[in-house]
Amino acid sequence: MVIIMPFMAVLIFPLVANFEIKNINLAVVDNDKSTYSQQLIQKVSSSGYFRISDVSDSYPQALRSVELNKSDIILEIPPHFERDMAKEKSASVLIAANAVNGTKGGLGSSYLAGIIGDFSSNIRSEWITASDRFSSGRFEISPQFWYNPRLLYTYFMVPALMVMVLAMLCGFLPALNIVGEKANGTIEQMNVTPVNKFTFILSKLLPYWIIGFVVLTICFIVAWIFYGLVPEGSLATIYLFAALFVLSFSGFGLVISNYANTLQQAMFMMFFFVLTFILMSGLYTPIANMPQWAQYLSNFSPLKYIIIVLRQVYLKGSSFSELILPFAVLSGFAVFFNGWAVISYRKSS
Repeated sequence: MVIIMPFMAVLIFPLVANFEIKNINLAVVDNDKSTYSQQLIQKVSSSGYFRISDVSDSYPQALRSVELNKSDIILEIPPHFERDMAKEKSASVLIAANAVNGTKGGLGSSYLAGIIGDFSSNIRSEWITASDRFSSGRFEISPQFWYNPRLLYTYFMVPALMVMVLAMLCGFLPALNIVGEKANGTIEQMNVTPVNKFTFILSKLLPYWIIGFVVLTICFIVAWIFYGLVPEGSLATIYLFAALFVLSFSGFGLVISNYANTLQQAMFMMFFFVLTFILMSGLYTPIANMPQWAQYLSNFSPLKYIIIVLRQVYLKGSSFSELILPFAVLSGFAVFFNGWAVISYRKSS
C-alpha cells in the first residue's frame, strides 16, 4: 500500500481521470458540397477532437445515427453555404448535440463552435488580404497560456492525485490502528501502562508522518519520470504543507479509530468521510462550479487546501508567503483533530 499504490495511482489515474473530450463521433450533412464546405469538414476532422462517423444526405438520416449511438454530434451545412459567405459575408450551420452525456455534449459543441469560428476568421483574413483597401488593417491575435502553456490536463490532475493518495493512506491506516488493537485485545495492555494519552497518540501519529513523506517522494519521482512534471516552486514548501496535512488527517483517522468498535465500522466511517472530502475538495470539478451551500461545506475539507498548495507550487511556483491562508487553516485542522484524538481516547490506568 505504501509503495505500489502511490506508484500505480500517479502513473495510471492521470491517463483515465481526464476530462478532456476527444474522439467525438461526428455526423456530417453537407447540403452544399462546395469548396468552403469541404474545407470546413477537413478542418473539423483534422482538429484531433472529432472523427467523422457518418456522412448523411439529410438531417433525419444523421439523427438516426445519433439514436443508434454511432454519433454524438451532427454538423449540418446548409445549401448555398459558399454563396452566402461570398455575397452576404455570413452563413449559418446547424450543430445538434446528444446531451445524454451532458459534459460530452456541451464540450463537444463548444469545441465545434470554436473550430467553425476559427474557420470563419481564416476566410475573412483571406478576403482582407485580397483587398488592397483593407490590407493595412490586418492584425493577428497570439494567445499566451500561463502556468500550463501546453494545456495538458495531466499537469492539473497529478498534484491533486498526490493528495488523494496521501489522504487514502494517511487516513485509513490510522483509522484501523487503535480499533485493531481493540479487536486484538492489546488495548488493555496499553491502558495500564504509565504512558499518558498525549504521548500515546503522538506515538501513533509518527509512523504515518514518515509514511506520508515516503508516499509523496514516490509520487514526485513517478511524476518526473513518466510525465516530466517537476514543481516550479520549492520542494521544501510542499513537504512543509504535506507534513501539516498528514498530521491533521492522521489525527482525524485516530478520532475515527477511537470511536469505532470494529475494523469494519472504522473502514465504513473513514470511507464515508474521505469520499466526501475528495468530492468537496475541487479535485475533479472546480469549487466555483458547485452550489453555494457546497462551496461553504468545502471549507471544512482539509483536502481543498492541500490541493490548492500543490497545484500552485507545482504549476505557478508560489512561495510560502502566497500560501499563508492554507497554512493557517491546515494548522488549525492539525490542532483540532489531534486535540480531539487525545481527548476522545479513553485510557484507564
